[in-house]
Amino acid sequence: MKKTSAIILSLLISSSAVASNSHGYGIHYIHGEGDVRGIKLAYEYHAAELLPRDWHNLSLYFESSVNFWRFGDSGDYDQNLVLAMSPVFRYPIAMYHNRPLQVEFGIGVALLEDTQFAGKNVSTHYQFEDRVGLVYELGQANVALRYIHYSNAGFKSPNPGLDFLSLSYSSKF
Repeated sequence: MKKTSAIILSLLISSSAVASNSHGYGIHYIHGEGDVRGIKLAYEYHAAELLPRDWHNLSLYFESSVNFWRFGDSGDYDQNLVLAMSPVFRYPIAMYHNRPLQVEFGIGVALLEDTQFAGKNVSTHYQFEDRVGLVYELGQANVALRYIHYSNAGFKSPNPGLDFLSLSYSSKF
């Protein structure tokens, strides 16, 4: 019994040490076409162990987020709530002040509360979230500039898409 308890305790301690570096959060300011602005709050799960060992330069994380979008002036505005989930890959492209600069790319799914937003009819509540960005690592934290595109991939017309630039701060905990 003591040996089993010691093994379980050892596993819990080692898994919590690994897990402590696997979780993170992100806060994004997003700006879209016209006067669309928003905030994106994200949870990140960093899953390097899912990639083959010989892909040591590529990293992977999964992001779950809630987005609050707003279009128009304060007297008359349109808003939208968006839930999204995306696998995201990062690859280092350069070093700047001894810290990695990485390119980031991913394609995920999103659920929009309203299909009519910012003067556009995007047809479906379900959208794909495509992203590409530059990420500057600051140790446990990073800052990033991203281009994010939402579209239903032509499954239903019209499909004008929604485009955003994102400036973000993320950190592991």
